[in-house]
Amino acid sequence: MIKEILLSESADMGLILSDEAAEKLDKFTAMLLRRNEDMNLTGAATEAEVAKRHILDSLAILRFLPETALSVLDVGSGAGFPGLPMSAAAPRLRITLLDAREKRVEFLREVCGALDIDAQCLAGRAEELAAGSLMREAFDAAVSRAVARLNVLAELCMPFVRVGGLFIAMKSADSDEEIEQARDAIKTFGGSIDSIREYTTDGIKRRAVLIIKNRNTPPEYPRRFSKIQKKPL
Repeated sequence: MIKEILLSESADMGLILSDEAAEKLDKFTAMLLRRNEDMNLTGAATEAEVAKRHILDSLAILRFLPETALSVLDVGSGAGFPGLPMSAAAPRLRITLLDAREKRVEFLREVCGALDIDAQCLAGRAEELAAGSLMREAFDAAVSRAVARLNVLAELCMPFVRVGGLFIAMKSADSDEEIEQARDAIKTFGGSIDSIREYTTDGIKRRAVLIIKNRNTPPEYPRRFSKIQKKPL
């Protein structure tokens, strides 16, 4: 069962996962694969692949969050990674799952409702919501597993983070060049790279880039996404 895989391998990573959380994530895996047939939520084909490739990778981020980080925004959550497993495993966190696709957000709401996972599910474009006053610099931390270069992710995510907060970008082990190229952009958005933490899940080496928010993001950022794509910083 997936529950046993999650309990065993999370312990190997130094995480304490409750039986209740493992049970919820087991059921989430089944729901994900069932809906994947018509929604294309994941490339994983089996429950074990979902558990090892996605859920454990998501849970690994909990080790890098400071205890003071309670409100967390998952930008580009997609099928719920990393925010939904984080919420199931650490219910003390106030996690918001943000995705631009309403259909995926409806799926996340369905999962949270069925499994009693206390995460807010929000549909909208990050660059538009970050420009408003309600969510701008309102979170202790932002996380993202989205497939985008770090300079683009930083522009979309850092405006949500309060000064003194943290942005965690999940990256592959071969991201040296991408990280270096993003340093100036990160500084422009008010941050600096605090550390790069390496970890392994499913035999694959990965990285978490921890970015500290040192000052307010200038009001002109984030720009419209078409402009970000056309002329990334």
